[in-house]
Amino acid sequence: MESRSIFRRKSVEDSLASVDDPERSLSRVLTSWDLAVLGVAVAVGAGIFSVGATAAADYAGPGVILSFVIASVVCGLAIMCYAEFASTLPVAGSAYTFSYATMGELVAWIIGWDLILELLLASAVIAKFWGVYLSDAFGLFGVDIPTTVHPGGLAVEWGPVVIVAVFTALLAVGTKLSTRVNSVFTLIKVGITLLVIVVGFTYVRVENYTPFIPPSQAAAEKSSLDQPLSAFLLGFEPSTYGVVGVLSGAALVFFAFIGFDVVATTAEETKDPQRAIPRGVLGGLAIVTVLYILVTVVVTGMVSYRELAESDSPSLTTAFVLVGADWAGRIISVGILVGLTSVLMVLLLGLTRVVFAMSRDGLLPRALSRTSHRYHTPVRLQVAAGVVVALIAGLSPVEVLAEMINIGTLSAFVLVSFAVPLLRRSRPDLKRGFRVPLSPLLPILSGVACLWLMTNLTTLTWLRFLAWLAAGMAIYALFGYRHSTLHRSEPALTR
Repeated sequence: MESRSIFRRKSVEDSLASVDDPERSLSRVLTSWDLAVLGVAVAVGAGIFSVGATAAADYAGPGVILSFVIASVVCGLAIMCYAEFASTLPVAGSAYTFSYATMGELVAWIIGWDLILELLLASAVIAKFWGVYLSDAFGLFGVDIPTTVHPGGLAVEWGPVVIVAVFTALLAVGTKLSTRVNSVFTLIKVGITLLVIVVGFTYVRVENYTPFIPPSQAAAEKSSLDQPLSAFLLGFEPSTYGVVGVLSGAALVFFAFIGFDVVATTAEETKDPQRAIPRGVLGGLAIVTVLYILVTVVVTGMVSYRELAESDSPSLTTAFVLVGADWAGRIISVGILVGLTSVLMVLLLGLTRVVFAMSRDGLLPRALSRTSHRYHTPVRLQVAAGVVVALIAGLSPVEVLAEMINIGTLSAFVLVSFAVPLLRRSRPDLKRGFRVPLSPLLPILSGVACLWLMTNLTTLTWLRFLAWLAAGMAIYALFGYRHSTLHRSEPALTR
């Protein structure tokens, strides 16, 4: 029987009906402006000041501009697929919910597990970096406050713990209040970014863009596991720069675009989702793409990529220091702190909404999806997620796993892209607030492009990803399969 199949699907009608459960309901309070701000908030963080410089120094030189264009096109294709799904099925859970309706429970579990990986690690990494940049800001402004405490002999970084606690409390109290606070932070950091871009252009020298794509060269210091999976499988020796460097740079800077899928997790809390979601996510993506490319043009034009490569941790600050504008470091440090603050809020929101949706379907303990009658948010889940993120960020070197975030995001993008034509074929009758043009061509192209970017991540990242998937499959076999609401309720499949 279908109810016993690991590929059983939750119908669109059942998904839409699940939002009416008074014990597990969220309030529709967000507008298209709120969603656009969330998208900009989660994308414009420390990455805008560092990831482009790192990719230029280690992979692509000035060709990193092309890396950003490639990454933004791939992200744009995938985001159109998200917009179609979210406007058709405005329910919490994002790619997890969409996969459940089209590809069945096992695929939905896998993608939900991947999203938890992405959002949990991203939240912890961003909180960790917030603590690091707080320490840097203290140093730049001459403030002598230690950022690590030692209770009981245990080294704890208090910065990540404090910032996670603050936004966990805000999100528990209400999504609308959180987005208002987030809007203020987002406007401040976009203003700082524009200031840095304008000032940076005064230091640009055209000769720094030559050669635009540096010739490929051997990277003897890299092991075979540190090169892209595609190069490893083809037997190439580790190298940097050249065309391979531009493609590897695109896979790296894709980190800068993660989070637009998080916006789709708020579909259940959006007013008029058929119109607001497409406008919000696509508008936000357009804004951040322009900002990223402008910052990258500035950083590669201010100094040679060779000078950036000589730095231990190349960033936009490095470029300003090299041209003698040390004062910019203070401004950028403030921009980074403000930027990371709003990024963290959106990631914590997305993490709880994915777990909320999986819990409501019984794949995780159902108690996690209960919402507060007063705040209409999953308060207990929000607090639990905040505690886990704070512990990971405050106690562990989680930043070494940053590339795992990319592979989790891309795997979700792949399945959502391929799912669009599947739902078009199985349910052509559904009302769609947005339709991906040239379907099935563009959705399939989006899925293939995301797969291709995944093969440009390192072999070591793939091995870690497979270990995460294995752990997820064990949890599904031992708990999720038997506790699924579809497994327990045959009528839910035949209505």
